[in-house]
Amino acid sequence: MTKPGQNLKINAERLWDSLMEMAKIGPGVAGGNNRQTLTDEDGEGRRLFQKWCEEAGMTMGVDKMGNMFMTREGEDPGLLPVYVGSHLDTQPTGGKYDGVLGVLAGLELVRTLNDLNIKTRHPIVIVNWTNEEGTRFAPAMLASGVFAGIHSLEWAYGKEDAQGKKFGDELRRIGWLGDEEVGQRKMAAMFELHIEQGPILEAEGKDIGVVTHGQGLSWTQLTITGKDSHTGSTPMPMRKNAGLGMARVLQLVDEIAWSHKPDAVGAAGHIDVYPNSRNVIPGKVVFTVDFRSPDLDTIKDMEERLAEGARKICDEMGLGLEIEKVGGFDPVAFDEKCVSAVRNAAERLGYSHRNIISGAGHDACWISKVAPTAMIMCPCVDGLSHNEAEEISREWATAGAEVLMHAVVEVAGIVE
Repeated sequence: MTKPGQNLKINAERLWDSLMEMAKIGPGVAGGNNRQTLTDEDGEGRRLFQKWCEEAGMTMGVDKMGNMFMTREGEDPGLLPVYVGSHLDTQPTGGKYDGVLGVLAGLELVRTLNDLNIKTRHPIVIVNWTNEEGTRFAPAMLASGVFAGIHSLEWAYGKEDAQGKKFGDELRRIGWLGDEEVGQRKMAAMFELHIEQGPILEAEGKDIGVVTHGQGLSWTQLTITGKDSHTGSTPMPMRKNAGLGMARVLQLVDEIAWSHKPDAVGAAGHIDVYPNSRNVIPGKVVFTVDFRSPDLDTIKDMEERLAEGARKICDEMGLGLEIEKVGGFDPVAFDEKCVSAVRNAAERLGYSHRNIISGAGHDACWISKVAPTAMIMCPCVDGLSHNEAEEISREWATAGAEVLMHAVVEVAGIVE
């Protein structure tokens, strides 16, 4: 198979202009974006992406989850397409690059091939996955999960946002309910470029993260019950402080994660305290512990130690405890050949790189269940993401897009 030469470069200015143009849709209040899934702003962003792709000679398909598939034909129609993409939806206070870079770098890839009149044996398909963020409609990676057979279409359609609006109804309302059956497409491979959302690449001065694994995730919801009572008039020995019980459990969570360093992590991000009054000792707390690791046995160990330790803490304090696993997925090992294509591309182009594990969930994690898949990461400033202050440099975006293009073209095959 002929590999692309070092002189195959994207138009860096055009890629950056596209990113900035998309960022005008659904602007945030502090320089980022609020383009949540299935909002009017999401619909507008989709239409702009469609316009750009069709101007680049691609044809569009849309499935019943609203996933957009933009196809550049290959010279051998009998070969499966090479897919590349990510998502255009954002957090309520999201940045301009999370997800969007992976979609628009795919568009730039096709534009560059068109500019140079390079034809590939395999078709290339740019995909925008619906509702990757999962902010408005939980869970995250919803549409790629349906595509991979993890969730049912009916279950996804029934998911409701905070106002009680259903996913299926909102998909129809904004005009992006397609007629293509979800998951019917077959892939030769899929590549996803994403900002790291962590500090490692920037701290080490690396241009490219070659993603070998995606961390597994475990969400465990704990409900600790004590007794509401006055903070000033209840003697210390007579208190049943659910908040204190939670604090001790969270200390345990931290100790468990540290015991599996360096790749395991753990914390509680979602916490509700009742009655949440200044002068009332909490009688009830509900919180979710998030454990992640690239090793399944490690995740199971962390879950077991959490359950055992939390019960011991609550028993000693006279508190009630309920434990429920509310979400999660197993670790992902990305396809070795696709990972090698990414590494080869970085080396061919002279970009510094290192292997890295994705600490966040991505659409590629679900797609890896049904097709050979790999991810590429570029640095982001201070590792900040899911924040309007999220930032990357033009050089980082260019490096990531060029490695993406070379990896995709290596698999898609150049026609001589």
